[in-house]
Amino acid sequence: MPAGAAAHTDRPAPVGVDPTRASIARVYDAFLNGKDNYEIDREVLRGVQKAAPEAAELATENRGFLIRACRFLASQTGITQYLDCGSGLPTAENTHQVVQRIQPDSRVVYVDNDPVVLAHGRALLEENDQTHFVSADIFSPEEILENETVRKHIDFSEPLALLQLGTLHHYDGSPTPAEIMATYIDALPSGSYVALSHFIDPQNEHSTVARKMEEMFLHSPMGSGYFRTKEEIAAMFPGLDLVDPGLALCADWWPDGPRIKPLNQVQFCIAGAVGRKP
Repeated sequence: MPAGAAAHTDRPAPVGVDPTRASIARVYDAFLNGKDNYEIDREVLRGVQKAAPEAAELATENRGFLIRACRFLASQTGITQYLDCGSGLPTAENTHQVVQRIQPDSRVVYVDNDPVVLAHGRALLEENDQTHFVSADIFSPEEILENETVRKHIDFSEPLALLQLGTLHHYDGSPTPAEIMATYIDALPSGSYVALSHFIDPQNEHSTVARKMEEMFLHSPMGSGYFRTKEEIAAMFPGLDLVDPGLALCADWWPDGPRIKPLNQVQFCIAGAVGRKP
């Protein structure tokens, strides 16, 4: 059964949640075959699946990259504080669960302003006194960097990890994504790390499916989902030294074991990298 095809009985919407408008967090949940989504969100999934039947791989590849990047940061860098921008709805292996398994004293501050995350996810994300949640706009970096809760739990005099995973491909405006990231990175102390993933137009034989998926996203009830070039995504890491293998397909960023089956067309359409601020 394809992702999103399971039978759903939509619950009444919590206060502040509009089940007639697609939500980025709920659409992502639908792509992961979760249960915290509505028919309008599954409509987005079905539309993108018309362009590429394997479309749900965008979410599973992004989640795999998040888990592997967090394992790397927790086990290799000594970082114990994380600012996770665009947390989305809780799922298996959230950031704090991955890093606290390796470094139990790790602090994680999640940031999101989606009403469904506030209604459904906040309590689950704040499951211990080392995890905290902030309701704010991740595309307004000054708002995040000056937030009282962020400043209380993240020490900007010590290295930290900033996560922007699967977020900036839902943004197109002024300032640009590269300018947003420059503002964040300017505020990070030396020795900090940035992990970022983004839909990519691979500019090869898979470009056609990338652009078809983009067209479906942009004309869906969600209205966002930009597939940018490698050069455009690389510009979101200003001044950072990228960890090997650099900006790569999420599937190629330290995969779990040898690959014994070829990538499908959608796996060529999402990339990620981890960079360190000198």
